Amino acid sequence: MRVALHTRLKPGKESEYERVHAVIPAELDIALRAAGVSSWRIWRDDQDLFHVVEVEDYAAMRHALRDHPANTSWQARMAGLLAVEDDYSGADTGLQLVWELP
Repeated sequence: MRVALHTRLKPGKESEYERVHAVIPAELDIALRAAGVSSWRIWRDDQDLFHVVEVEDYAAMRHALRDHPANTSWQARMAGLLAVEDDYSGADTGLQLVWELP
């Protein structure tokens, strides 16, 4: 499945966010792939971040990563950069698809 997400950076954290994402930790890469992620792309427009995630099952991925040490460490790092941190609780389903060129 393909899931689109929107997150927002804290003001002034744009460069740091890009620097941190230049290379993600190997253990996070392994955890994401084990949770069914085949691709995760992020675009940035000022402080707005747009993600497209290719994943077998988005809800299952979030459940698998919620308490995974590699992800909890990464999310703690992201909490200092994002306007709203993600604790992987709840039933996030991503952005609603409104239109697609057939």
